[in-house]
Amino acid sequence: MEQTDLRAHAPNPVVRPSTPQQRRARAARNGGEPTLEFADRTPYDAYVHASTLHTLQQPLSSDPGEMSFLMVSQIMELYFGLTCHELRQAQRDLRADRVWAALAPLRRAALHLEGLNAAWRGLRWMTPADFNRFRNLLGEGSGFQSAMYRQLEFLLGLRDPALIRPFRRQPEVYDDLRAALATPSLWDDVVALLGRHGHELPAELRDRDVAVEHLPHPRVEAAWVAVYDDDGPDNHLRQLGDALADVAEQFGDWRWNHVKAVQRTMGAKVGSGGSAGLAWLQRSMSRVVFPELWSARTAM
Repeated sequence: MEQTDLRAHAPNPVVRPSTPQQRRARAARNGGEPTLEFADRTPYDAYVHASTLHTLQQPLSSDPGEMSFLMVSQIMELYFGLTCHELRQAQRDLRADRVWAALAPLRRAALHLEGLNAAWRGLRWMTPADFNRFRNLLGEGSGFQSAMYRQLEFLLGLRDPALIRPFRRQPEVYDDLRAALATPSLWDDVVALLGRHGHELPAELRDRDVAVEHLPHPRVEAAWVAVYDDDGPDNHLRQLGDALADVAEQFGDWRWNHVKAVQRTMGAKVGSGGSAGLAWLQRSMSRVVFPELWSARTAM
């Protein structure tokens, strides 16, 4: 009877943390050299799943440039998810009035968005002729259909319920997006925080339908003017405003870099997903993230 290798069916090995004493003992045993023998897959792969990640690139053509387009798109998806993770942590902190704690995930989010912007550089070589070699194989596939990007927009307060319609045939994704629309955005939580910290805000702001995009309000603008009028070193709301501005600025840079990439690779052609392409992206940039944080600067 043929024997079955049970290891092939075993779950992924658990990466167990090592103590400083264990690390010193291992270094002494190895004479300062790295460990080169393991009973199973390397602990690095068990943690990072690199061997899985490198199987996820499946180009549709033999064109060597398509791999850049595909992998940069996947990298951006990972950055979308990572930024959402940080912004949700900031939301939890703000809802619990832990303003100082919220600064760390917001600053990390801005840095992740900076990395996201750097990813565009990997596509600066692409001309319309380069893109056309495989563009038709994408069919109606488009970055417009990124569910994680929609999650990021919703978190930042850019909300349009119509944009979740493409996901109706993916129930789990669709339900997650509906839930995101029914949950206050990060900016909604910031506005609520301002109200709890003594800034007078009308009921129409406190009780509004969060599924609808926030419209700029003069009371919120006035609150930020008052926040920035206090230049004391312990003004945590001012530091919050600065961290939020960094996030909004980096996100705005990503949208602008997207416009430039589309101009470079396809001009004003119709987008592969059926949108107006460049014109659609240019219109979308008129929607401002954290609007009163910027308009307040005129009155400061």
